[in-house]
Amino acid sequence: MITNIRGELIELSLSEAIISVGAFDYQVFIPEFVRRQLQPLIGKEVSLKTIQYIEGNPQKGRLTPRMIGFMSHAEREFFELVCSVDGVGVKKTLRAMVRPVKEVATAIEEKDVKQLTTLPGIGPAVAERIVAKLRRKMTKFALIVAKEFPTDEANTDVYGEAYEALLSLGYSATEAREKVETISAEGKKFKSIEEFLTALYQQERS
Repeated sequence: MITNIRGELIELSLSEAIISVGAFDYQVFIPEFVRRQLQPLIGKEVSLKTIQYIEGNPQKGRLTPRMIGFMSHAEREFFELVCSVDGVGVKKTLRAMVRPVKEVATAIEEKDVKQLTTLPGIGPAVAERIVAKLRRKMTKFALIVAKEFPTDEANTDVYGEAYEALLSLGYSATEAREKVETISAEGKKFKSIEEFLTALYQQERS
């Protein structure tokens, strides 16, 4: 099992990083709070703590090994704890973790269900289960030193909302992610989901 990967960060999208190690390029999935920390490190050597999981349906024989990366052991441990909650899992946790670990851990420790439901894909029932299982285990994560993220958090929130909006409009998860990544790559700033959807509409009409 690969628990750490070190190499040059050659590509970074909303959901994955490509790390070049020797003759190989590795695809590493990342939650949003990791992506923000990696943003200024493109072209530089990085070291990610990793976990692996198998994606697919064993009955259909289509199983794909995936790797998820984190900047620290604490972030990796926090992610695994959230994944252990019934009804959450790896994919939902990847999509939901758009806020810093310190902030989410504090919300869990303080039983702030309302705050947790602002995370993508986390409804009231799931938020209640997260609090019930993880409260009293979050103290050390709530004490993680807050890092200054170089990106515009408001813009990132709009991207998360846009992803959810596109899913509700009938797009698949892959299609929604690709459209958000295409717009975000242009570097525009959006104050609202309406502005984002207008930009997407205009791009597809051009």
